Amino acid sequence: MIFLELFFRFFFVGLFSVGGGLATLPFLTDMGEVTGWFNQTDISNMIAISESTPGPIGINMATYVGFQMGEGLGGMPGGLFGALVAPLGLTAPALILVLAISKVLLKFRSSKYVEWVFYGLRAASLGLIASACMGVAKIAFFSADVFAESGNFLMAVDYKSIILSVLIFIGVTKFKKIHPIVFILIAAVVGVVFKF
Repeated sequence: MIFLELFFRFFFVGLFSVGGGLATLPFLTDMGEVTGWFNQTDISNMIAISESTPGPIGINMATYVGFQMGEGLGGMPGGLFGALVAPLGLTAPALILVLAISKVLLKFRSSKYVEWVFYGLRAASLGLIASACMGVAKIAFFSADVFAESGNFLMAVDYKSIILSVLIFIGVTKFKKIHPIVFILIAAVVGVVFKF
């Protein structure tokens, strides 16, 4: 049954994606390859939608995938049920683990071992997020289809996207008082105007 599969696949993602929403991307990429539910372009679109809507990116992506898979089975009611099941699967491991270890952590919070575990988890989180960033950059900046047709690497590079990304990066780092949603809206308008 698709709903059980959605729950357990997202449960697995939630259990092992240390570091939050972007850290789920390598697991989602793997899930898409294994199940065929979505491809790299779909993931890129899910990121764009998730970043421009309220809420954590991982939850938004789980909701999106759950809705799409459920809607394919039973129309709107199936889509809504899938949109509930997938995020529930994603968040269940965190809820279970926090409840299970909260008392233990309070006892051992000054322990060197606990400190070392968190040190390792921060590094793992950074690695997962960096991997996700590389995957998104590959989709945004390079067209594998153009490269396959032409065999020319330079023709496959999307220079407009690279320039826009650099400008947005500079804007976000230089103008820290401007809310990030402003930059998302600017990028959307530029995409429409210049037909990215």
